[in-house]
Amino acid sequence: MISPCEMTLHLSGISVHCSTTNLPQLKEKVNITIHDLARELNVSPSTISRALKDHPSIGAATRKTVKELASRRGYRPNAMAVNLRNQESKTIGVLLSWVNRPFFGNLISGVEAAARERGYNVIISQTTERTEVERFSAKTLYDMRICGLISCLSIHTLDYEHFDQFKRINTPVIFVDRVPMNYTAHKIVIDNYQAAYDATNHLIQEGCIKLGHIGGSLKQEIYSDRLRGFKNAIKDAGLEIYPGLISQGEHLALEESQRLARDILMKLPQADGIFCANDTTAISVMQAAKAKGLLVPQDLAIIGFNDDPICQIIDPQLSSVYHPAYEMGKLCVENILGEMASGTGDGSKTILQAELRIRQSSRKKSA
Repeated sequence: MISPCEMTLHLSGISVHCSTTNLPQLKEKVNITIHDLARELNVSPSTISRALKDHPSIGAATRKTVKELASRRGYRPNAMAVNLRNQESKTIGVLLSWVNRPFFGNLISGVEAAARERGYNVIISQTTERTEVERFSAKTLYDMRICGLISCLSIHTLDYEHFDQFKRINTPVIFVDRVPMNYTAHKIVIDNYQAAYDATNHLIQEGCIKLGHIGGSLKQEIYSDRLRGFKNAIKDAGLEIYPGLISQGEHLALEESQRLARDILMKLPQADGIFCANDTTAISVMQAAKAKGLLVPQDLAIIGFNDDPICQIIDPQLSSVYHPAYEMGKLCVENILGEMASGTGDGSKTILQAELRIRQSSRKKSA
């Protein structure tokens, strides 16, 4: 039998004698409670609780003694227990598909900045585009007694019943970017239709006449609005719409974007301008065009959407629609606090304007 204090390891024929006699013993992590503090000071737990809250019924000397002991012992109040007792919290929940995408990172930054200014915390849950995870996470956040929820829907979410639990107890729910089409709650979006119209019109002004579009799932309003803006810009210019040059994906992540990019460049007629619903897809089109021997923008002008940082790094630099995610995040918090103060939500929609940022990838005339 191996002694708990000594053992010999046989490694490649070499015996190594190890002793644990002189190793420091790891301390078991203990959560200090007000009951522990009460026992040590020989007072009631309610006295400890009142002293920590500076209750006037507790003398100044006792409050000082209790706080000093709590500090030495590393006491921390259980925030969730406090929320359950008070039936309220200072925590805003954020439910979104990804945290490792530039748009969502900027959105979260805006949420946290606005929440911190007002003394609120933020808890974030990532759904990875899975509706079942979204439902589970919504219930988890509900059980944590959050004071408001910000949600950017999973691409596959078409049933919104998991948000009803918040509405039943008047907890504000704000939808941002990917919003439900038929659900009463405040929504914060950009003018996706106008953004797509302006991007497509820019390609037309640069001389493009055979235009293509790669968009996301039409089950989501943002992508259907972008497709509508793309088509109407072509109609208003008196040009022909080529259905074969319009492709719809789902969430437009890298692998899907690369496949759609290769596919659209194999179709006839050969597009001379392509508007993409995100920058990952636009860059995938650019790479596929180069692999095919096409020049960007001389042979193919390209515009993306979101204006991710990589747009200014890739060669040629990518024209893209700037998406004010940070500002949208701040507005979400402002609307949550507004609904908390008023006790009601009006189910209205806040629409922000996007901005087309023109770079080399779409400047066909000056190339």
